[in-house]
Amino acid sequence: MSMASRRSLLRYLGAAAGLSVLGSASSFANVPAAVGERGYAKGPYGLVHYHDTQTGAGVPMVLLHQAPMSHRQFNSVYGLLSARGVRAIGIDTPGFGMSDPTPFVPQVSDWASSVIAVLDYLKIPRADMVGHHTGSLIATEVSLQFPKRVRKVVLNGPFPINESERKLFLDDLQKSEVDFEYRADGSHLAESFVKRSQFFGPGADPRHITRMQVEKFQGFGPFWYGHNAAYRYDHASTLRRMTHPALILTNTGDMAYPMAQRARQLRPDMDYVELLGGNVDIVDQAPEAWVEAVVAFTRRD
Repeated sequence: MSMASRRSLLRYLGAAAGLSVLGSASSFANVPAAVGERGYAKGPYGLVHYHDTQTGAGVPMVLLHQAPMSHRQFNSVYGLLSARGVRAIGIDTPGFGMSDPTPFVPQVSDWASSVIAVLDYLKIPRADMVGHHTGSLIATEVSLQFPKRVRKVVLNGPFPINESERKLFLDDLQKSEVDFEYRADGSHLAESFVKRSQFFGPGADPRHITRMQVEKFQGFGPFWYGHNAAYRYDHASTLRRMTHPALILTNTGDMAYPMAQRARQLRPDMDYVELLGGNVDIVDQAPEAWVEAVVAFTRRD
Protein backbone atom coordinates (compact mmCIF):
# COMPACT_ATOMS: atom_id res chain seq x y z
CA MET A 1 0.00 0.00 0.00
CA SER A 2 1.47 3.35 -1.01
CA MET A 3 2.10 6.18 1.46
CA ALA A 4 -0.57 8.24 -0.32
CA SER A 5 -3.06 5.39 0.14
CA ARG A 6 -2.24 5.15 3.84
CA ARG A 7 -2.74 8.88 4.28
CA SER A 8 -6.04 8.64 2.41
CA LEU A 9 -7.22 5.75 4.58
CA LEU A 10 -6.30 7.44 7.85
CA ARG A 11 -7.93 10.67 6.79
CA TYR A 12 -11.26 9.06 6.01
CA LEU A 13 -11.28 6.72 8.97
CA GLY A 14 -11.12 9.87 11.07
CA ALA A 15 -13.80 11.62 9.02
CA ALA A 16 -16.08 8.61 9.28
CA ALA A 17 -15.68 7.98 12.99
CA GLY A 18 -19.27 9.07 13.62
CA LEU A 19 -20.80 6.46 11.31
CA SER A 20 -20.92 3.53 13.71
CA VAL A 21 -24.68 3.98 14.23
CA LEU A 22 -26.70 5.02 11.20
CA GLY A 23 -30.37 4.82 11.96
CA SER A 24 -31.83 8.31 11.88
CA ALA A 25 -34.70 8.33 9.43
CA SER A 26 -34.12 12.02 8.72
CA SER A 27 -30.76 11.19 7.16
CA PHE A 28 -32.22 9.00 4.42
CA ALA A 29 -33.06 10.86 1.24
CA ASN A 30 -36.34 9.85 -0.32
CA VAL A 31 -36.88 12.90 -2.48
CA PRO A 32 -36.20 13.55 -6.17
CA ALA A 33 -32.77 14.87 -7.07
CA ALA A 34 -33.19 18.65 -7.11
CA VAL A 35 -30.46 19.56 -9.56
CA GLY A 36 -30.09 19.05 -13.30
CA GLU A 37 -32.36 17.18 -15.66
CA ARG A 38 -33.20 13.69 -16.82
CA GLY A 39 -33.09 12.43 -20.36
CA TYR A 40 -32.54 9.52 -22.71
CA ALA A 41 -29.72 8.44 -24.98
CA LYS A 42 -30.05 5.89 -27.75
CA GLY A 43 -28.07 2.84 -26.68
CA PRO A 44 -27.29 -0.57 -28.20
CA TYR A 45 -30.47 -2.14 -26.73
CA GLY A 46 -32.84 0.80 -26.85
CA LEU A 47 -33.13 3.96 -24.76
CA VAL A 48 -30.82 4.55 -21.80
CA HIS A 49 -32.17 6.81 -19.07
CA TYR A 50 -29.90 9.15 -17.13
CA HIS A 51 -29.90 12.01 -14.62
CA ASP A 52 -27.40 14.81 -15.27
CA THR A 53 -26.72 17.53 -12.68
CA GLN A 54 -25.28 19.70 -15.49
CA THR A 55 -23.12 21.54 -12.98
CA GLY A 56 -19.40 21.86 -12.36
CA ALA A 57 -16.24 21.99 -14.39
CA GLY A 58 -13.58 19.42 -15.10
CA VAL A 59 -14.05 15.71 -15.71
CA PRO A 60 -17.67 14.60 -15.11
CA MET A 61 -18.51 11.72 -12.78
CA VAL A 62 -20.68 8.78 -13.87
CA LEU A 63 -22.63 7.07 -11.08
CA LEU A 64 -23.53 3.40 -11.60
CA HIS A 65 -26.08 1.85 -9.24
CA GLN A 66 -26.41 -1.48 -7.49
CA ALA A 67 -28.93 -4.09 -8.63
CA PRO A 68 -31.89 -4.06 -8.70
CA MET A 69 -32.03 -0.29 -8.16
CA SER A 70 -31.77 2.73 -10.49
CA HIS A 71 -30.03 6.11 -10.72
CA ARG A 72 -32.30 7.20 -7.84
CA GLN A 73 -29.94 5.35 -5.52
CA PHE A 74 -27.80 8.50 -5.72
CA ASN A 75 -30.55 11.06 -5.01
CA SER A 76 -28.95 11.84 -1.66
CA VAL A 77 -25.61 12.77 -3.24
CA TYR A 78 -26.46 14.62 -6.47
CA GLY A 79 -26.86 17.92 -4.61
CA LEU A 80 -23.75 17.35 -2.50
CA LEU A 81 -21.66 16.62 -5.57
CA SER A 82 -23.09 19.62 -7.40
CA ALA A 83 -22.24 21.86 -4.41
CA ARG A 84 -18.63 20.69 -4.75
CA GLY A 85 -18.57 21.63 -8.41
CA VAL A 86 -18.88 18.07 -9.72
CA ARG A 87 -21.03 17.26 -12.72
CA ALA A 88 -22.61 13.92 -11.80
CA ILE A 89 -24.46 11.67 -14.23
CA GLY A 90 -26.46 8.76 -12.86
CA ILE A 91 -27.29 6.09 -15.44
CA ASP A 92 -30.01 3.44 -15.27
CA THR A 93 -28.54 0.08 -16.22
CA PRO A 94 -30.43 -1.50 -19.17
CA GLY A 95 -33.57 -3.18 -17.84
CA PHE A 96 -33.59 -1.15 -14.61
CA GLY A 97 -35.10 2.19 -13.74
CA MET A 98 -36.37 3.69 -16.98
CA SER A 99 -33.84 2.14 -19.38
CA ASP A 100 -34.88 -0.40 -22.00
CA PRO A 101 -33.76 -3.98 -21.32
CA THR A 102 -31.47 -6.21 -23.31
CA PRO A 103 -33.34 -8.73 -25.50
CA PHE A 104 -31.37 -11.53 -23.80
CA VAL A 105 -30.10 -12.46 -20.33
CA PRO A 106 -27.23 -9.97 -19.98
CA GLN A 107 -23.72 -10.24 -18.62
CA VAL A 108 -21.94 -7.31 -17.00
CA SER A 109 -19.83 -6.89 -20.13
CA ASP A 110 -23.01 -6.22 -22.15
CA TRP A 111 -23.82 -3.10 -20.13
CA ALA A 112 -20.59 -1.15 -20.66
CA SER A 113 -21.53 0.16 -24.11
CA SER A 114 -24.73 1.71 -22.70
CA VAL A 115 -22.62 3.92 -20.45
CA ILE A 116 -20.63 5.07 -23.45
CA ALA A 117 -23.85 5.77 -25.34
CA VAL A 118 -24.80 8.34 -22.69
CA LEU A 119 -21.34 9.93 -22.77
CA ASP A 120 -21.54 10.16 -26.56
CA TYR A 121 -25.00 11.72 -26.42
CA LEU A 122 -23.85 14.30 -23.86
CA LYS A 123 -20.63 14.91 -25.85
CA ILE A 124 -18.41 13.94 -22.92
CA PRO A 125 -15.04 12.61 -24.10
CA ARG A 126 -13.90 11.19 -20.76
CA ALA A 127 -15.34 10.67 -17.28
CA ASP A 128 -14.66 9.19 -13.87
CA MET A 129 -16.57 5.96 -13.22
CA VAL A 130 -18.07 5.50 -9.75
CA GLY A 131 -19.90 2.23 -9.17
CA HIS A 132 -21.68 0.79 -6.14
CA HIS A 133 -21.85 -3.02 -5.83
CA THR A 134 -23.10 -4.21 -9.27
CA GLY A 135 -22.21 -0.73 -10.49
CA SER A 136 -18.59 -1.29 -9.48
CA LEU A 137 -18.46 -4.28 -11.83
CA ILE A 138 -19.88 -2.18 -14.65
CA ALA A 139 -17.35 0.58 -13.88
CA THR A 140 -14.58 -2.01 -14.11
CA GLU A 141 -15.86 -3.27 -17.44
CA VAL A 142 -16.19 0.24 -18.91
CA SER A 143 -12.56 0.94 -17.98
CA LEU A 144 -11.41 -2.23 -19.72
CA GLN A 145 -13.55 -1.98 -22.86
CA PHE A 146 -13.24 1.78 -23.33
CA PRO A 147 -9.99 2.81 -21.58
CA LYS A 148 -9.69 6.15 -23.39
CA ARG A 149 -13.13 7.23 -22.13
CA VAL A 150 -12.21 6.74 -18.46
CA ARG A 151 -9.92 8.78 -16.20
CA LYS A 152 -10.40 7.28 -12.71
CA VAL A 153 -12.50 4.48 -11.21
CA VAL A 154 -14.14 4.18 -7.79
CA LEU A 155 -15.15 0.64 -6.82
CA ASN A 156 -17.60 0.88 -3.93
CA GLY A 157 -18.18 -2.77 -3.09
CA PRO A 158 -15.98 -4.85 -5.42
CA PHE A 159 -16.99 -8.50 -5.68
CA PRO A 160 -14.09 -10.91 -6.43
CA ILE A 161 -15.79 -14.16 -5.40
CA ASN A 162 -14.31 -17.61 -5.95
CA GLU A 163 -16.01 -20.47 -7.80
CA SER A 164 -17.46 -22.19 -4.73
CA GLU A 165 -18.95 -18.89 -3.57
CA ARG A 166 -20.29 -18.27 -7.06
CA LYS A 167 -22.19 -21.57 -6.96
CA LEU A 168 -23.73 -20.73 -3.58
CA PHE A 169 -24.81 -17.28 -4.76
CA LEU A 170 -26.31 -18.62 -7.97
CA ASP A 171 -28.15 -21.42 -6.14
CA ASP A 172 -29.68 -18.87 -3.78
CA LEU A 173 -30.50 -16.58 -6.70
CA GLN A 174 -32.47 -19.35 -8.38
CA LYS A 175 -34.64 -19.83 -5.30
CA SER A 176 -35.02 -16.22 -4.19
CA GLU A 177 -35.19 -14.31 -7.49
CA VAL A 178 -35.44 -16.44 -10.63
CA ASP A 179 -38.23 -18.56 -9.11
CA PHE A 180 -39.74 -15.59 -7.26
CA GLU A 181 -43.43 -16.24 -6.59
CA TYR A 182 -45.87 -13.49 -7.52
CA ARG A 183 -49.00 -14.05 -5.41
CA ALA A 184 -52.55 -12.87 -6.11
CA ASP A 185 -52.91 -11.43 -2.60
CA GLY A 186 -49.77 -9.28 -2.96
CA SER A 187 -48.05 -10.91 0.03
CA HIS A 188 -44.89 -11.28 -2.03
CA LEU A 189 -44.51 -7.50 -1.88
CA ALA A 190 -44.68 -7.48 1.91
CA GLU A 191 -42.15 -10.30 2.17
CA SER A 192 -39.78 -8.50 -0.18
CA PHE A 193 -40.19 -5.32 1.89
CA VAL A 194 -39.34 -7.12 5.15
CA LYS A 195 -36.29 -8.79 3.63
CA ARG A 196 -34.92 -5.47 2.33
CA SER A 197 -35.58 -3.84 5.70
CA GLN A 198 -33.46 -6.51 7.35
CA PHE A 199 -30.58 -5.69 4.99
CA PHE A 200 -30.85 -2.04 5.92
CA GLY A 201 -30.85 -2.70 9.66
CA PRO A 202 -32.35 -0.88 12.65
CA GLY A 203 -33.89 2.52 12.00
CA ALA A 204 -34.81 1.84 8.39
CA ASP A 205 -37.14 4.52 7.05
CA PRO A 206 -40.19 2.69 5.58
CA ARG A 207 -40.43 5.36 2.86
CA HIS A 208 -36.88 4.55 1.83
CA ILE A 209 -37.53 0.80 1.74
CA THR A 210 -40.73 1.41 -0.23
CA ARG A 211 -38.76 3.37 -2.83
CA MET A 212 -36.32 0.47 -3.12
CA GLN A 213 -39.14 -2.02 -3.65
CA VAL A 214 -40.70 0.15 -6.35
CA GLU A 215 -37.34 0.34 -8.11
CA LYS A 216 -36.88 -3.42 -7.82
CA PHE A 217 -40.12 -4.22 -9.62
CA GLN A 218 -40.53 -1.25 -11.97
CA GLY A 219 -37.74 -2.14 -14.39
CA PHE A 220 -38.53 -3.20 -17.94
CA GLY A 221 -36.51 -6.39 -17.54
CA PRO A 222 -36.65 -9.20 -14.94
CA PHE A 223 -35.13 -7.93 -11.69
CA TRP A 224 -33.02 -11.07 -11.28
CA TYR A 225 -30.95 -10.12 -14.32
CA GLY A 226 -28.85 -7.78 -12.15
CA HIS A 227 -27.64 -10.20 -9.50
CA ASN A 228 -27.36 -12.98 -12.06
CA ALA A 229 -24.88 -10.89 -14.06
CA ALA A 230 -23.02 -9.84 -10.91
CA TYR A 231 -22.62 -13.37 -9.56
CA ARG A 232 -21.39 -14.67 -12.91
CA TYR A 233 -18.85 -11.87 -13.33
CA ASP A 234 -15.19 -12.76 -12.67
CA HIS A 235 -14.19 -9.60 -10.88
CA ALA A 236 -11.00 -11.17 -9.53
CA SER A 237 -9.76 -11.55 -13.08
CA THR A 238 -10.79 -8.12 -14.33
CA LEU A 239 -9.45 -6.37 -11.22
CA ARG A 240 -6.00 -7.70 -12.09
CA ARG A 241 -6.29 -6.23 -15.58
CA MET A 242 -7.31 -2.71 -14.59
CA THR A 243 -4.79 0.03 -15.38
CA HIS A 244 -6.62 3.23 -14.42
CA PRO A 245 -6.10 4.93 -11.06
CA ALA A 246 -8.68 3.30 -8.81
CA LEU A 247 -10.14 3.57 -5.33
CA ILE A 248 -11.57 0.62 -3.42
CA LEU A 249 -14.29 2.14 -1.24
CA THR A 250 -16.11 0.13 1.42
CA ASN A 251 -17.74 0.34 4.83
CA THR A 252 -17.32 -2.06 7.71
CA GLY A 253 -21.02 -2.95 7.96
CA ASP A 254 -21.42 -3.84 4.29
CA MET A 255 -22.10 -7.51 3.61
CA ALA A 256 -19.53 -7.22 0.81
CA TYR A 257 -16.86 -5.84 3.18
CA PRO A 258 -14.85 -9.14 3.13
CA MET A 259 -14.80 -8.95 -0.67
CA ALA A 260 -13.34 -5.44 -0.48
CA GLN A 261 -10.54 -6.85 1.67
CA ARG A 262 -9.96 -9.54 -0.92
CA ALA A 263 -9.87 -6.91 -3.67
CA ARG A 264 -7.38 -4.93 -1.61
CA GLN A 265 -5.13 -7.99 -1.41
CA LEU A 266 -5.41 -8.51 -5.16
CA ARG A 267 -4.60 -4.87 -5.88
CA PRO A 268 -2.59 -3.34 -2.99
CA ASP A 269 -1.54 -0.54 -5.35
CA MET A 270 -5.08 0.82 -5.49
CA ASP A 271 -6.21 3.49 -3.05
CA TYR A 272 -8.34 2.21 -0.20
CA VAL A 273 -10.92 3.96 2.00
CA GLU A 274 -13.30 2.41 4.50
CA LEU A 275 -16.14 4.09 6.35
CA LEU A 276 -17.29 2.75 9.70
CA GLY A 277 -20.62 1.01 10.17
CA GLY A 278 -23.56 1.24 7.82
CA ASN A 279 -24.55 -1.60 5.52
CA VAL A 280 -25.24 -2.12 1.84
CA ASP A 281 -26.99 1.26 1.59
CA ILE A 282 -24.08 3.45 2.71
CA VAL A 283 -24.76 6.04 -0.01
CA ASP A 284 -28.07 6.86 1.68
CA GLN A 285 -26.82 6.35 5.23
CA ALA A 286 -23.70 8.51 5.09
CA PRO A 287 -23.94 10.69 1.98
CA GLU A 288 -21.57 13.43 3.19
CA ALA A 289 -18.78 11.01 4.12
CA TRP A 290 -19.33 9.03 0.92
CA VAL A 291 -19.10 12.15 -1.24
CA GLU A 292 -16.03 13.37 0.64
CA ALA A 293 -14.20 10.11 -0.03
CA VAL A 294 -15.16 9.99 -3.71
CA VAL A 295 -14.43 13.63 -4.48
CA ALA A 296 -11.09 13.68 -2.64
CA PHE A 297 -9.88 10.74 -4.73
CA THR A 298 -11.14 11.94 -8.09
CA ARG A 299 -9.74 15.44 -7.56
CA ARG A 300 -6.33 14.35 -6.34
CA ASP A 301 -3.53 14.63 -8.88
